[in-house]
Amino acid sequence: MGVIRVEKEVPSAVAPSRLFKALNDTHNFLPKIAPQTIKSIDILQGDGGAGTIKLLNFADGGNYKQTKQRIDALDEDNLTMKYTTYEGDGILKMTDKSVYDVKIMDSGNGGSICKFVAEVHANDDKLVNEGHAKESEEKGSELFKLVEAYLLGNPNLYA
Repeated sequence: MGVIRVEKEVPSAVAPSRLFKALNDTHNFLPKIAPQTIKSIDILQGDGGAGTIKLLNFADGGNYKQTKQRIDALDEDNLTMKYTTYEGDGILKMTDKSVYDVKIMDSGNGGSICKFVAEVHANDDKLVNEGHAKESEEKGSELFKLVEAYLLGNPNLYA
């Protein structure tokens, strides 16, 4: 089993604390703003903090139908979160889990910089490669930009 690591920093015009609050609450709005990707997000266990388990149901016609996401750590003071996705189908079956670390920093101009680190724990190195990780990172970046646009278009949300 191998681990594929991907790191990315994404600038945003949204203030750090506001962006952090929204990213921790995506189950309430992501299916509305990205129905082509996410059909629904259900909380199976927890209150949104560490230990919460969510079921992400993907839109029909994609490469996979669902996966579980567990929030491992959530630090509102330092604007960091860590979560793990597991028990997926399709290409997600080729991984034991994927672990994500997110840190939101002040950019100095009223916006923020969001640093993502993803570690994909592959079942079989031949089946999951850096191309898969890159594709996942690109989809994550697309969703991030949708969240940013949603927040910029709704300035009172998470303020």
